[in-house]
Amino acid sequence: MTAALLSLRRLIIDMDGVLWRGDVPAPGLADFFAFLRRRSIRFVLATNNASQTPEQYIAKLSRMGVTVSRDEILTSAQAAAIHLEGIAPKGMAVYTIGEAGVTQALTERGFAISDDQAPCVVVGMDRGLTWEKLARATLNIRAGATFIGTNPDTTLPTERGLVHGNGAVLAALQAATGVAPVIVGKPEPMMYQQAMARLGGHAGDTAALGDRLETDILGAVRAGIRSILVLSGISTREELIALDYQPDWVFEDIAELTSRWEADS
Repeated sequence: MTAALLSLRRLIIDMDGVLWRGDVPAPGLADFFAFLRRRSIRFVLATNNASQTPEQYIAKLSRMGVTVSRDEILTSAQAAAIHLEGIAPKGMAVYTIGEAGVTQALTERGFAISDDQAPCVVVGMDRGLTWEKLARATLNIRAGATFIGTNPDTTLPTERGLVHGNGAVLAALQAATGVAPVIVGKPEPMMYQQAMARLGGHAGDTAALGDRLETDILGAVRAGIRSILVLSGISTREELIALDYQPDWVFEDIAELTSRWEADS
């Protein structure tokens, strides 16, 4: 029942495939955020994509006519740095595969980025990935380094179609080392738990909004919160049939979600 949407006061929102595909904004993007602001619905934009910094996401949304603050963004790179801060000494060296999103998140938490040997390897999406980067990560992990993956997404939706995601790189490193990474991003509950701590409230008034059943929706199930699936990204309605877990709501896109939510108000 869409009327139950009225109980929601907080949203944890995925970005790729929900708010845009590549650089193409989703239909109704500005209206969706205007609705959230008007109804005082708090949100965190929690993305498994670790390549971008919060500032880059703020700028991207600004180009699409939407204003958000840094506190309203949580990337899997930030979540990985927060997790590492809880288990490793301050200033520890970390070898990274990743872009600015990964390196900035780690340095902001006091970690040192290593170009070679390190007791920890953090891997996020890297569009400059090379054989040498994979080799150094492999050598570190085989030497006993802690292996952390920002997210397990095997594909990434773009305006060109589906391309390989960070999970494909993690699979290659696991095959080369025999070591499975600790996954911080969805569907593990860690990033959702961090977002919920930032938002306050409780599980009963919070929902996750995403386009991937195997990450966004499963992660919500594991975190004990409700979920909204939009069909504008990866997952399809047909995939719901065989699943042993289900989203609480399904909409074509955020434009339909906004329309139905307003109609129930």
